[in-house]
Amino acid sequence: MRVDIPIVVGVDGSAHALDAVRWAAHEAVVRGAPLLLASSLVVRRGTYGDAINLSAGAFTDLEYAGKQRLERAAELATKAVGDAPLTVRTTLREGSPATVLLELAKSARMLVVGSRGLGGVAGGLLGSVSTAVAAHSPCPVVVVRGIPDPVDAVLDGPVVVGVDGSARSTPAIGAAFEEAALRDCDLVAVHAWSDFDLSTVFTTDDADHHDLSWPAIAVAEEAVLAESLAGWHQSYPGVTVRKVVVRDRPIDHLVELSEQAQLVVTGSRGRGGFTSLLLGSTSRAVLHAARCPVMIVRK
Repeated sequence: MRVDIPIVVGVDGSAHALDAVRWAAHEAVVRGAPLLLASSLVVRRGTYGDAINLSAGAFTDLEYAGKQRLERAAELATKAVGDAPLTVRTTLREGSPATVLLELAKSARMLVVGSRGLGGVAGGLLGSVSTAVAAHSPCPVVVVRGIPDPVDAVLDGPVVVGVDGSARSTPAIGAAFEEAALRDCDLVAVHAWSDFDLSTVFTTDDADHHDLSWPAIAVAEEAVLAESLAGWHQSYPGVTVRKVVVRDRPIDHLVELSEQAQLVVTGSRGRGGFTSLLLGSTSRAVLHAARCPVMIVRK
């Protein structure tokens, strides 16, 4: 991959966005990539495209505020990485935040956003912008959350990846191996037999009636995980992989592991995803509940 392709970060002045800036600054240094800080200028327009309800002075004020946001974010990014070399650029564009970021994502290696922006309700779990870019971005999206230290954005622990055995999870697996290699950390690969709570599908009597062989199913599902990971060890021989196979509810296990992880990686849609859905139920739930940054990788 070309080293001049940037990591793009959405900046709106919120604390969550500034967490994203600090996290992305470290990632840019690790990759030797430039950091592009992006903010939007939202102007209401009339039927014929003319700006309305906004005087020239008010427009200038909005533009000035946007430049100030970006300037503060650039200073924070530089401070976050200390003496490490980092190229920081900024851009202020007219349009909605999601529209601006998705346009920039077309030529980015990664798009990074905070979990909530200035418009987020305090009790909300995920903002509308982060949800929109996670569903539509052509490049991997990282939603940053779980950064406890206001100074250091580097987290410890493994990279965790959800593996469902479908072809849709292959890009996420590749991204997770790369992230673990870059961080020199372990990779935890989680595979669940089912996305559903099996206790609500089969009672003990049901299982006996249908003569289900749970040990045989377990062996088969472990083989599914092994097959999904096969080949990646050759590309990333230095990455130690820990395999976790569970019966059901992958969301619960991914969220639990996220408490001690530095990154969770998941595909945008899984084995049960409909083609028309841009973000699957598992990836959406992980975005809402994870305790560390989450990377969504589209196929």
